[in-house]
Amino acid sequence: MAIVIIAEIGINHNGDMSICKNLIDVAVDSGCDAVKFQKRDLDKVYTQEFLDSSRESPWGTTQREQKSGLEFNREQYGEIDQYCKEKNIEWFASAWDLNSQKFIQQFNCKYNKIASAMIVYEDLLKMVAKEGKHTFISTGMTTYDDIQKAVDIFRKANCSFELMHTVSTYPMKTEDANLNMINTLREKFKCDVGYSGHESGLAVSYAAAALEITSLERHITLNRAMYGSDQSASVEPSGFRTLISSVRKIGQAMGDGEKRAIEAEEPIAKNLRQHLDWENKLLM
Repeated sequence: MAIVIIAEIGINHNGDMSICKNLIDVAVDSGCDAVKFQKRDLDKVYTQEFLDSSRESPWGTTQREQKSGLEFNREQYGEIDQYCKEKNIEWFASAWDLNSQKFIQQFNCKYNKIASAMIVYEDLLKMVAKEGKHTFISTGMTTYDDIQKAVDIFRKANCSFELMHTVSTYPMKTEDANLNMINTLREKFKCDVGYSGHESGLAVSYAAAALEITSLERHITLNRAMYGSDQSASVEPSGFRTLISSVRKIGQAMGDGEKRAIEAEEPIAKNLRQHLDWENKLLM
């Protein structure tokens, strides 16, 4: 099964549609399957006190101004929807509240996503599961009980899903990756498992790809030095192209685990074993 590769644009567009389209282009040119965004109703997700608190940003001096600067409106998401259709790439978004999930529904995206922060939000999980679309469920900052409750909701709704092993630090330290959790999640919850990475570099993602993941999500950016909390945990265009090319090759190289001699080995065997009393049964 081919790995579904997702380019997490998230909020790395910095509220700029030209940056957003450039990131979509990077995903398309790299051979990505989908791009993903994040959607929040600020007044539902944050308290008034928090939104009024101080934060210096390109958009002003408060948390509200900073958060608002990173949100796209209906018209802008319509532009994203049209651009992705033109570029023949899927897009979807992780909602952080019920209003935002309702907002996303109008675009009839192929997939849904549950962010790690929202896996404990049962009302949101039920709303998403009711849609019946294949859903990627990230598992950062969770317990087994948290994951089980989410799995139960999706199974009760008969909604296709897969878990994604995730560590919610930005950037994640290599020693915190705990990639063996991929097998643990697969065995414990009897479902497909992907990997959503927040590390610097590509090595951990390569290792995850060799563990038979069904999806891989990485944040992308035009430049890791750009403004934004997720930029340092993101992959730049050249690295992203290398990542996808290599992950596709890893998928091809894994095989089915059955020992067999291939046709190209036969003449080599005849040559290297010509001095032996050996009966050629390689391809029998």
